[in-house]
Amino acid sequence: MPPAAGTPSLYGALKNGIQHWLFQWRGPERGTIVLVQRRVFILPTRQGLLFAGVIVLMLIGSVNYDLSLGFILSFLLGATGIQSMLHTFRNLAHLRIAPGRVQPVFAGEQAQFQIRIANSARAHRYAIGVTRDGQVADYVDVPPGDAALAIAAVPATQRGWLRPGRLTLFTFFPVGLFRAWSYADLDMHCLVYPAPASPGLPLPLPEAGDGQGGLHGHGQDEFSGLRPYRPGDSPRHIAWKAVARDDNLLTKQFAGRADAELWLAWERLPPAIDTERRIGHLARWVIDADDHGLAYGLRLPGLTIPIAAGAAHRAACLRALALHGIAADHA
Repeated sequence: MPPAAGTPSLYGALKNGIQHWLFQWRGPERGTIVLVQRRVFILPTRQGLLFAGVIVLMLIGSVNYDLSLGFILSFLLGATGIQSMLHTFRNLAHLRIAPGRVQPVFAGEQAQFQIRIANSARAHRYAIGVTRDGQVADYVDVPPGDAALAIAAVPATQRGWLRPGRLTLFTFFPVGLFRAWSYADLDMHCLVYPAPASPGLPLPLPEAGDGQGGLHGHGQDEFSGLRPYRPGDSPRHIAWKAVARDDNLLTKQFAGRADAELWLAWERLPPAIDTERRIGHLARWVIDADDHGLAYGLRLPGLTIPIAAGAAHRAACLRALALHGIAADHA
């Protein structure tokens, strides 16, 4: 049945073509998006249709029974509805939409895309909603001459780059008789780290170093600074004087030369593990090594990150794992 098989694709193509023409979908747009009048759409809600139906019934009854007060009330309610439509449209029109900050997340979590909504007009904008899927929305009020941040939550299902896709901004203000909406496809993305393996494999044993000052381990030679307390730290290493000053638990760190180097290497995993599971186990190793305050390096096919420690090194390793095998780097 070739015609029947081709019907859904033809219908989908026609529907997409109409939507692109009607809603002016252009793909991701860079910079700030201004919701000019031609980008804002408005239709009555179910309550609005019911309200209009009641007015029509009142008008028919007034004509049938020649009720002057019925005419006045019908026209008064009709004018109120039209005024409500105007306010709903103005509540959304001419807002300026720009991308905000996005923090990396792990696969399986929710990426939180910040959307900056700026209002350059003198009027207050109330109950501006932002949604991606039409199910969950974040509402903000935007004062005149100011801006507000709305959050669009997007599930991060796999590692790599994640885009929020087409977002819908809408409002029902002031009385819910009309819904005004507009679409914004912002050029923004979130880096999704691989989900750490659970349970993970034990950290690999350190390799013999070259004796050239490679790894600064955490020995007991010299005091090197303080770090936040982690469960499992020895009470002897807690900086009690610092705790007495600001009530925050801090742990002393000691540095010394190490003759061994901790490498989190692709080839040190069992051969039977596939690519994605390898990346998950390496991510677990990175997190565990960082949690224990260890210095470590990462070796992947075609990429080596030298031995270091700290939050920036952890982020660099997780980024390399997130983008391993992914050609395009949009950052």
